[in-house]
Amino acid sequence: MMDIRVGLGHDTHRLEEGRPLILGGLTIAHSHGLAGHSDGDIVLHALTDAILGALGAGDIGDLYPDTDVLWQGANSRIFIEGAMARMQGLGFAVVNADIIIHAQNPKLGPSKDLIRNQVARVLGVAPERVNIKAKTGEKVGHIGRMEAMACQAVVLLQKDFVGRDHGA
Repeated sequence: MMDIRVGLGHDTHRLEEGRPLILGGLTIAHSHGLAGHSDGDIVLHALTDAILGALGAGDIGDLYPDTDVLWQGANSRIFIEGAMARMQGLGFAVVNADIIIHAQNPKLGPSKDLIRNQVARVLGVAPERVNIKAKTGEKVGHIGRMEAMACQAVVLLQKDFVGRDHGA
């Protein structure tokens, strides 16, 4: 019997002038970055939640609470690597990930392939197993007013997946 699981993750952070904008582990040139207890990387946070969700293992706040000074300013790669270690320990691997970044500004079209390649490296899969979409807020709501950015991520996990792309 094949064991496959789907997980959904979401994250939103306020934009703050003078902070670095980090998406998927990459620093994107912009005047504002994402405020957060850690580095505010909404892409890696949403992916962490998606993996944990697929495993039935809670969410990022359960494992890495923003009340713990240990995670103050932390690189979000720590969170995704922790979720992946848990996933691999249970015999699962990522089949694919589909990610939507909601941002009015900056326009992320030119950065999507860079983010995709970086996320693929983090997940240990080939880039064609990761999709990055960028959507504006159409000048509506907190995204459209450039007060915040958000990310949604869906992952498909499979136990003992033989099509793993090691070293991607």
